[in-house]
Amino acid sequence: MKRLYEFLKKLIEDSWILIIVLMTVSTSCEKNVLNTEPLNNFSDASVWQDENLIKAFINLDYQLMPWEWNDNSASDFGFGCSVDELYTRGGVTNYLIDGSLNPTNTGPLNVWEGNSYGKNAAKSTTYWPIINDCNLFFSKIKDSPISESAKQELIGQMMFLRAYSYFNLVRVYGGVPLFTKPFGLSENFDLPRNTFKECMDFVLNGLDSAAILLPLEWPAANKGRVTKGAALAFKSRALLYLASPLNNPSGDVAMWQKAADAAKAVIDLQQYELYPDYRNLFLKENSYNSEVIWSRSFNYVTNPEAAYLELLNFPNGFHGNGQKNPIQNCVDQFEMANGEIPILGYENDVIPIVNPKSGYDPKNPYVNRDPRFYDCILYDGAPFQGREVETFYPGGKDSNQGTAAPWNASQTGYYILKFLNESIINPNTVNNGNSPWIFIRYAEILLNYAEAEYHLGNEDVCRQYINMVRSRPSVNMPPVTVSGESLLKALQREDYVEFIFEGHRFFDARRWKIASEVFNTIGRRIEINKDLITGEKTYKIIAFNPMVFHEKNYLVPIPQNEIEKNASLIQNPGY
Repeated sequence: MKRLYEFLKKLIEDSWILIIVLMTVSTSCEKNVLNTEPLNNFSDASVWQDENLIKAFINLDYQLMPWEWNDNSASDFGFGCSVDELYTRGGVTNYLIDGSLNPTNTGPLNVWEGNSYGKNAAKSTTYWPIINDCNLFFSKIKDSPISESAKQELIGQMMFLRAYSYFNLVRVYGGVPLFTKPFGLSENFDLPRNTFKECMDFVLNGLDSAAILLPLEWPAANKGRVTKGAALAFKSRALLYLASPLNNPSGDVAMWQKAADAAKAVIDLQQYELYPDYRNLFLKENSYNSEVIWSRSFNYVTNPEAAYLELLNFPNGFHGNGQKNPIQNCVDQFEMANGEIPILGYENDVIPIVNPKSGYDPKNPYVNRDPRFYDCILYDGAPFQGREVETFYPGGKDSNQGTAAPWNASQTGYYILKFLNESIINPNTVNNGNSPWIFIRYAEILLNYAEAEYHLGNEDVCRQYINMVRSRPSVNMPPVTVSGESLLKALQREDYVEFIFEGHRFFDARRWKIASEVFNTIGRRIEINKDLITGEKTYKIIAFNPMVFHEKNYLVPIPQNEIEKNASLIQNPGY
């Protein structure tokens, strides 16, 4: 694993040659411009003379961009397993939610160095190599003989990739070392941290510059490249983070206005709309649909790392490893179909306090829920590949009493469905679902705008945009009608459910400053027992995974290795 400073030094020592990954360009979804195959090596000088080689250099950074299921192992979905969404069977990441996060053990949250799990972890879980590639590109492109129009298009992409990479470092650690040029061998590598404000100003300036240079859309052969809409969308996300209580404790209205304006700029492009079918929104056959602003697609032949999704997460009774298990806390977030919250809280951590207006039946808990529940979670009795999922005892086929790999059974009573391709019958033999990873989609922009307008006092607008998301044809949930603090809670619940398992909850709970509330609780699971004579099932909620959140956990610690190597780095408070 090449850490930041070792990586830079090695890059300089080897700067006479660049290993380039060339692209096979096709209009097919099965092999698009971002699916790569290594073909040859080229000298540094020749790369910057040739437009296609420069594009190949940039394409490699698209391929290296981290995503949430990014390392082919039990540590993927790292951010989802660090909050009240998922439990990792085997405990690989569970220490991240029990209060023991520390500088020597940050696991998949280590986007500074890249974590040590999985085949491509050092490549696919850190942003510094991408940032350095961008800086190298900017140092070379001005002297390249390619056309000015081509230069501007390429510059726009690298402006975006650098800004996006820095934003993802900053939202994890706070201020980080900010460097904008390649290093020389004689330069000092002991870089201090820039302030949070300096880093965020840099991010926003980069996104603004990118938005000017990037097209609204690309030809089919270039799908997957960032666009003007992507730059404006991430500006919306960044400004929302800046306006939120974590970074705006005084509630400065001017910051919320900037966030509202940024979201509205994306809406006003009239380039995107909600995809009607939530379940199929995330599958390969619908890549680059009307809702996707920027995504990362895969091809099993050239990107086999993407194809482990079904193998890792199918239930054990369907030949999967069942590693990521939604917890009961996550299930509780889904409203009933009538828009009411089913469970208001718990007595003694395990006895549900049922909302009498909801119609929730503890003896039949999965009936009449928000349709997104059925799109995201496999529960006992859920239809899947021609039979019902069985997590009940005794003898449920998908429990640890099943005959198929019982050690791969869920420990919570639930499995992930979202993102998974149900048509794959046995992921051990046909492991190629290739679902794209969506970095940002239009539903987020609508909810960003709703949130900003709420804080500006425009509750009618807030409700309007929340209800746009809820009225997606396949969802069609009742409109939100509440106001005041209840409206804010409804917005936060909508955000949780709409983006479940997409890596949002970790950061949203922090920026809202509610992490100390929602992550200091008990992780719960469901135990289901079936009377084999009558067929009647009984449901028991069990506390099994204490969650602890310390104030210091609003930021992730910088890895201790980096602190020890660089005397100029200052650790985050409390670590």
